[in-house]
Amino acid sequence: MSRRGFIAGAGVSLASLGLARSAAAQPAPPRSIPPVVFSNFLLFDGRSKGLRGGLRLLVEGNRIKQIASGNPSPPDGARMIDCGGRVIMPGLIDAHWHTIFAALPISALVSADIGFIFLAASAEAERTLMRGFTTVRDLGGPSFPLKQAIDDGLATGPRIYPSGAMITTTGGHGDIRPLSDLPRRPGGPLSALEKTGGANIADSADEIRLRAREQLLQGASQIKLVGGGGVSSPRTTLDMLTFSESELRAGVQAAADRNTYAAVHAYPPAAIQRAISAGAQCIEHGHLMDEATASLMADKGIWLSTQPFVSDEDTTPLTGQSRINLLQVIAGTDTVYTLAKEHKIKTAFGTDLLFSSAIATRQGFMLTHLKRWYDNADILAMATSVNGELLAMSGPRNPYQGKLGVLEDNALADLLVIDGNPIDDIGLIANPDKNLAVIMKDGKIYKNTLPA
Repeated sequence: MSRRGFIAGAGVSLASLGLARSAAAQPAPPRSIPPVVFSNFLLFDGRSKGLRGGLRLLVEGNRIKQIASGNPSPPDGARMIDCGGRVIMPGLIDAHWHTIFAALPISALVSADIGFIFLAASAEAERTLMRGFTTVRDLGGPSFPLKQAIDDGLATGPRIYPSGAMITTTGGHGDIRPLSDLPRRPGGPLSALEKTGGANIADSADEIRLRAREQLLQGASQIKLVGGGGVSSPRTTLDMLTFSESELRAGVQAAADRNTYAAVHAYPPAAIQRAISAGAQCIEHGHLMDEATASLMADKGIWLSTQPFVSDEDTTPLTGQSRINLLQVIAGTDTVYTLAKEHKIKTAFGTDLLFSSAIATRQGFMLTHLKRWYDNADILAMATSVNGELLAMSGPRNPYQGKLGVLEDNALADLLVIDGNPIDDIGLIANPDKNLAVIMKDGKIYKNTLPA
């Protein structure tokens, strides 16, 4: 394989790797795992304001079979885990993550061999899981092969709800083609960026339908449409608009035809309102929204998936227009959360950390920023049950049928045991190596430091 990069080179198509299949197709063979019984813990179920004790939690296969009070007899052959009074809670969910782009600098993404890029993403996926994030919603990038490898047990990482390539316009956020690729004639050959699945460029409603349907064909659980400029695209500004309302509607309808939804990247009021008029059900970011836009979102029940960027420390170093865009986002963070809380907008937690393995380690720390607006129980709920509700919007396109973000009977068995009480101290989440005693995903234990 030639040393051509993820963005700059021709790459390897998913079809040629034999990895472009439906997200729900051919699940991994059933694993023979003995039942697990957790005892002596305090339960945060993902919804409640407080903790409950005096319970036992039984996991059978990949489901929570029962949470019961008292001392019920364990099943034959069950593995017993005494939590020593620690807190047990649902696995964390990041509603805005980029599995392929999180850890490598953009210089590597545009120059390194595609095999190296996927190996690096696989390594970061394992670190993501070990930070306690058992599920991520991927909002742009060719995460389908890695998702399949994780689901089939060939790699370790979180559950992935993939969007596939983000769909943008010429000159929109995500269009980071070299200028040597221009001019491009309508319907002309795909750029290297598009061939590798980083982004798709569409400049008409018909192109948008085509690109959205291609992502759904590969197993996208939702579609990502770009409604304006973005921080990491230095040739864009946050005030700009991309798709027209009719073009956005084409992407939204393509998703709705497959019984799922489209999330629209948008910062300013005009972009957000245009996306809502086109039928979008989820807005990504929204940091520049105003009162009227917040009221509109609340009235129509539109989801806000946003991120608590509060300082330069939350991103890699930026210069030029990207730096200007970042400062606008940081300045708008207090506004977006204040408006979301005031208007009771359905708000999901995500991090959108990019291009640095060091920055990616802040994934749990980002939760602590939310203390400026929410109490700890609400923060934990946002990163578990609330995000789980957003994931469920994928409907039949949901690759993991079952409840996530909650601990209750018949929910999927994704859980953490924490050495301490995160309702008292949300900062415990920021140090997973020290404070996460048990990490379980899909009924399988990936970490256990408790005494035998």
